[in-house]
Amino acid sequence: MPLVPFSALPDASRVWIFGSDPALPRDAADRLLADVDDFLVQWKAHGAPLTCARDWTHDRFLTIGVDTTQESASGCSIDGLFRTLQGLERTLGARLLAGGRVFYRGDDGRVRAASRDEFVSIAATGQASPDTPVFDTTVTTAGDRRARFETTAGASWVGRLL
Repeated sequence: MPLVPFSALPDASRVWIFGSDPALPRDAADRLLADVDDFLVQWKAHGAPLTCARDWTHDRFLTIGVDTTQESASGCSIDGLFRTLQGLERTLGARLLAGGRVFYRGDDGRVRAASRDEFVSIAATGQASPDTPVFDTTVTTAGDRRARFETTAGASWVGRLL
């Protein structure tokens, strides 16, 4: 099946969002996307090709989506995606798969990453509040990504850290 534009995915499509730490310069992002595209055009689940897409935003966020109205990714196919990204982490010198991070906009509007403990400390000093823009990398559908990927800390799971 084809690699389609992310905008073509139905809202019910399954997505995975990977945040890069640090932000990737253009040449590194181009390498990442070329390698991801090479993987996605041959991505299959139980031998069936997957209709899938990817998106790159804010120099940090890779979103992979699968049109589940056509075919769903299997556990083995998802493992293959994660193995591919794990290998790319080493070549890029960036973390894509590490959990426990909060991505937020600083006062200067730039996207920043912090561990959960660091974000708690940032909030304690008044540098983050329920109104701080954050990126919810836990969304699992294309519709939710479109509707609430960038939201406020108070409207997301990050609010529990404040």
